[in-house]
Order: sequence, then structure tokens, then C-alpha cells
Amino acid sequence: MTSVTIRGQISSVFLSQKGGFMLVSFGLIIIFGLIFGFFCKKLKIPALIGMLFTGIILGPNVLNLIDSKTLNISAELRQIALIVILIKAGLSLDVSDLKRIGKSAILLSFLPASFEILAYFIFARIFFKIRSVDALLMGSVLAAVSPAVVVPRMVKLIEEKRGVEKSIPQMILAGASCDDIFVLVLFSSFLSMAKGEDVSLISLANVPISIILGIIVGSIIGYILYIVFEFFYKKGDMIRNSTKLIIILAISFLLVAMEKILKDKIAFSSLLAVIAMSCVFKIKANYEVSLRLSEKFGKLWIFAEVLLFVLVGAEVNILYIRKLGFISILMIFLALIIRSLGTLLSISTSNLNKKEKLFTVFSYMPKATVQAAIGAVPLANGLSSGEIILSMAVLGILITAPVGAIFIDNFNQKLLD
Repeated sequence: MTSVTIRGQISSVFLSQKGGFMLVSFGLIIIFGLIFGFFCKKLKIPALIGMLFTGIILGPNVLNLIDSKTLNISAELRQIALIVILIKAGLSLDVSDLKRIGKSAILLSFLPASFEILAYFIFARIFFKIRSVDALLMGSVLAAVSPAVVVPRMVKLIEEKRGVEKSIPQMILAGASCDDIFVLVLFSSFLSMAKGEDVSLISLANVPISIILGIIVGSIIGYILYIVFEFFYKKGDMIRNSTKLIIILAISFLLVAMEKILKDKIAFSSLLAVIAMSCVFKIKANYEVSLRLSEKFGKLWIFAEVLLFVLVGAEVNILYIRKLGFISILMIFLALIIRSLGTLLSISTSNLNKKEKLFTVFSYMPKATVQAAIGAVPLANGLSSGEIILSMAVLGILITAPVGAIFIDNFNQKLLD
């Protein structure tokens, strides 16, 4: 009996009841995600590794136990999970800290990614015999840091008051939030070039416009939320914190939807808007209110984290890795080394010591969500380099997400204390 037949029989046993597909999928995702995450914690490695492994095993390329309907909305579910941690990040940020590390955070938002893309442009052409534009496209797929890996860890460090004297976690959090915008604009441009379409240099202006507009819109909405909640409080109609959580989540969903609606009209970063909204609300609101909301979003993240990383794992097709040799692993690490030079250059004028700079370098390496989202796009567009780009995206996730998470979790005390 072949492995494909066995896989099909296992899948049919679990997903045989009409109408229960999605519920079974969610049950398996949560239960096995938590179990494997727990075992990883016992082994002193980050729980997300167990969750990624769960997604790979349960996903369509191994046991195929996740319903197709669930996989079809996987991108939206991952977006919701990411929104949860970004709101918590905004409720943890202090604007005065951002002012101190503004220059380094701005440089981190584009320099490391630029260096990594340059590395792929130079070496991918030699290693994989692909066109220059395909090398640039590969670099733009691999260059984005993963907010899903980095942001929750930086939030945890802020809450533990570790590295906050020099605003290190705040700097990394802010830079990582903007890094993706820069990379995705470049990816879109390189994809058009690879398809033979015209690319306007004006499109690069979308990067600062997207960032500025996202911060402005989010800040305004955060202030309005504070005014509305305060109005009802003064009238004696106090809104419970649980209700506030639901309202903030709903508005965040609308902001993300607004970005998609305005996509072809004006550049707008909904994720930055979400952070700005929660950050401004924290500044204006009572300390106890923002603290309790932050705690509630922290509890919600327990579920969201499992959902996010299991579904990222489900997007990973390990079959593509079979075709990769040692040269692909060498390319990943070579690009990371060159990326690290960009990270060090970004923080060269800061007051960080050698240990803190080393921590920043490794914290800025993990890849996951962006690569899972766009890794298959070149292949879907019929590009000859599509399969090798997807394979490299998968390899990038499997190498950098665990390595980065392990480093942040296990060495933050030694490097930041």
C-alpha cells in the first residue's frame, strides 16, 4: 500500500462527515498545535517550532487532515492572528522610547532587507543560473523579516523590562513592522518586471506614503476610540474591557479590509495603522484600562499563535526541498550574513554594546508569514524560476524561523542584562 493511499484513508476517516470538515480541522489544529508546542517548551525550544511541525504534518502535503475550506481562508485567519499580536504590541509601546531610537528603527525598516536582496542578486544568478530579475524576485521573497516570530517576542521582552533602557525591543518591533511594507512593494515591482510589464519608479514612493498614511489614520482612529469610550464612561454607561477588545478587533479588521479596497488607488499600511491605533489609545486611556486590555489580548494570543503557526506550517510543501542541494542552504546563510551587515550598519550610530548588537542581528533574521504568503506567487504566474523561488522560501522558513526564535528565547538574558 502506497503512502499516498494511506494518507488518503487517514484523511477520509477524519473528514468524512459533511459539514464537520472545518470543525474537525480547527480541533486538530488547536489540540496537536498545543501538544507539540508543549513538548518543544519542555525541550527548551520555542513552541512555534512544534506548531510549524504540526502544520506540516496535518497539512495537504503529508496527512492532509486540514479541510480545503480552512486552507482557502488560511490567509485571512493568519491575518487575524497577526492583528491580535500587533494590537498587543501597540498597547506595549511607549512613544518616548520610539523617539530615542527613531533613526535606527527607520534604517532597520529597509537597509537589512536591501542588503539581503543584493546578496541574492549577486549569488543566486551564479548558484541557480537564473535571470537577474528572477534573482531580485527571489531576494524580495526571502528578505522580509517575520512579524509573527519577532513581534510577540519583543512584546514579551518589553513586559519583562529587558533591554528597555536602550529601547532595543521597541526598535526591533518598529523596524520589523515597516520592513514588510518595503519588501512587498519591491516584490510587486520585480514580479511585474519578470513578467515583462512596465514598472514605474513612482511605485517606490508608495513605501513612505503607506507608512505615513497608516500611522496618521491609525492615530486618528485610536484617539476617536478613546473619546467614545470616555464619553460613555462619563455618562455612567461604562463599556466593559471585553467589549472594548471586540470593538478594537472589529475596527482592525475594517482597517485591513480598507487597505485591500484602496490597493489600486492609494498606498496604505493597515498593519501599521493597527499598531498606531492601539498605541495612541494607550497614551490617552487610563493606565489600568490599557494594561487590562493588553492582558486580554495576551490571552487571546494563546489561541491566535497556534492558529497562525500551524497554518503557516500547512503552507509549507517539504517535497520542494528534495530538489534543493547544499548550495541552497549555503545561499540562505550567505544572504543572512550579508543581511547582518545591513543590520549592523543600521544600528552603527546607536549606543548599543557588542552583545546588544549581536542580539539585534539575530532577532532580525526569522522568516515565516510573508514567505508563506508570497512564496508561491512567481510559480502561479508561470515564471520559469517559480519552483526554485518557492523551494527557497520553504527552506528559508524551516531554517530561520526556528534558529531566530531559539536565539531570541534562549540568549536574551545573557545579551540584554
